[in-house]
Amino acid sequence: MLIFLVGFMGSGKTTVGRSLAARLGLPFIDLDDEIERTAGVPIRAIFRERGEPWFRALERDELKKACRLEQGVVALGGGAFCTEENQATTRAAGRSVWLDVPIDVVVERCAGDRTRPLATGRQEMARLLERRRPFYEMADTRVDAAQPVDGIVAEILALGSIRRSEQNR
Repeated sequence: MLIFLVGFMGSGKTTVGRSLAARLGLPFIDLDDEIERTAGVPIRAIFRERGEPWFRALERDELKKACRLEQGVVALGGGAFCTEENQATTRAAGRSVWLDVPIDVVVERCAGDRTRPLATGRQEMARLLERRRPFYEMADTRVDAAQPVDGIVAEILALGSIRRSEQNR
């Protein structure tokens, strides 16, 4: 089974994903890293030079590639779970976990990070988060991601189906 971490930018998907994968002894895939590797340029450049639709197509393709793994932890980009197609892809391959975090924490975590093309300011980020929230709410599980990484990982591991998957390795 694959574990998909979904949520807004700054929710900790990459950090939590690495820690969770190490704890479970599973591979970790950061979808944004895979997109950059495939495109050969940073995400910010993809947005600037090719636009968001091209980026979203790459994202969809990389998600499908990640689903070829039997087991692993996959950190999705902040907008990846916001399409029915990507939700169906994750549902068919595993379990989605929404790392829910308040906007104030997001702004603090993203302050000064020039790599995020949609981190444009508190008001814009708050509006984007509110637009995406209904999609995130469709995840299989919600975890409070405003806590330390170890707490988030422990909460995810406490989920019954994830523990069972660990025992079946």
